[in-house]
Amino acid sequence: VRLVESGGGLVQPGGSLRLFCSASGLPLAYHTISRFRQAPGKERDGVSCILSSGGSTYDADSVKGRFTISRDNAKNTVYLQMNSLKPEDTAIYYCAAGLRAYQSGCGPAFEETAYDYWGQGTQVTVSS
Repeated sequence: VRLVESGGGLVQPGGSLRLFCSASGLPLAYHTISRFRQAPGKERDGVSCILSSGGSTYDADSVKGRFTISRDNAKNTVYLQMNSLKPEDTAIYYCAAGLRAYQSGCGPAFEETAYDYWGQGTQVTVSS
């Protein structure tokens, strides 16, 4: 099982990026999916998550109104659309999948231990 991430890169402040998370050997449709990020010298924090059933989402206050997480089960892919990017959004972004993460992994706590699978991370740099 492998989560594959892509879509990171360098963008100017105010710009947009779209991150992709797909899976090999794992049906993402049954899993809660979260995006975490870790900036240099800081702890890893939860950013956005989407439940498997119904597709309900949760966004951290720092990205609310700017980031949108969505999923296409037919393509076994989860997307994170990031708009109005700020320099403080610079970080390595990780994708995580958990079968039972809906209990404590998707919400203000973003419990990392709730997730079974992690991607390798993709770098997002917001700079002029």
